[in-house]
Amino acid sequence: MNQFAKAVITGTGSYIPALMKSNSDFYTSSFFAEAGTRIEEPAEAIVDKFQQITGIKERRYASSEYTVVDLAAFAADKAIIDAGTDPETIDQIIVAHNFGSVPTDTIQSDAVPSIAARVKHAIGIKNPYCIPYDILFGCPGWLQGIIHADAFIKAGVARKCLVIGSETLSRVIDIHDRDSMIFSDGAGACVVEAKDGSESGIIASAAKAYTEQELEYIYMGRSYSPDADPSIRYLKMKGRKVYEFAIKHVATAIKECLDKSSISIGEVRKFFLHQANEKMDQGIINKLYELYGIAQPPPFVMPMNIHLLGNSSVATIPTLFDIVRKGQMEDHILEKGEVVVFASVGAGMNINAITYRI
Repeated sequence: MNQFAKAVITGTGSYIPALMKSNSDFYTSSFFAEAGTRIEEPAEAIVDKFQQITGIKERRYASSEYTVVDLAAFAADKAIIDAGTDPETIDQIIVAHNFGSVPTDTIQSDAVPSIAARVKHAIGIKNPYCIPYDILFGCPGWLQGIIHADAFIKAGVARKCLVIGSETLSRVIDIHDRDSMIFSDGAGACVVEAKDGSESGIIASAAKAYTEQELEYIYMGRSYSPDADPSIRYLKMKGRKVYEFAIKHVATAIKECLDKSSISIGEVRKFFLHQANEKMDQGIINKLYELYGIAQPPPFVMPMNIHLLGNSSVATIPTLFDIVRKGQMEDHILEKGEVVVFASVGAGMNINAITYRI
């Protein structure tokens, strides 16, 4: 292994489910507070306020015949084709998710065998030296998978890794919880290869985990509806706590990553942030530039697709990057040699960031 080898993203792919659920679809919903009391405010007013805060107008749900494995395999196939690589030469398959495979109409999770093993099977890879494994790291899982791939390549353990983020959150949400409108389904993937002497590739990374009072800001809990089965658990979030945590810590983590890279903020062309909440992401970027004594971020520095795709957890960044990388988002074009930053925050509470040269 050449000591100057870089971990380079050579191919990307994404799968965006066809089933679209708009905000107006929630106008007939019955929402309850955490205490189990009905929220008397009209559902339409709740939904409209939700859109003002999060920026989400639509989200995508997977069709009933597809599982998280299917979504992952769809995205992976596209990434492999885009990279122009032989799948039998892949050394590692790293799949980030949070709930395993959840069939339609049940909340029971299935993660045995691992999702990565099933993706390897679905792709048709026969090579026994291709090692598949899963990452459970909250929403930053896909990005943590990239950090793993970079470490494998630097250590000489692997030359080629397939990193996937796939989620079907629509199957673990409480329909009586207004926060459930944030979540969606999707998958994104990339091929990361060792390239000797490359100028492109991962420059540096940073990761943090806060597990004291922050541990259960995102957790599994019973439905807010008093009539629901108390033994069934759904995805829950302390929205205000998550928002305040992200604003306070994510910008600092990004700055630490840039400092490790010896990259100035003025050199960064784009920031690919986890698509969790438009207001929160804008707050993170504003805070980051404030740390550098800059009052206003430049225009078009932060691409977003949360408005139409919602929050698909581990899939948001790879899906967004795939779309921008392929020139499919107006005002967001990437050129060879430019520096971008990836950053995410989520359950754990975990944070990570990567500086990358295109």
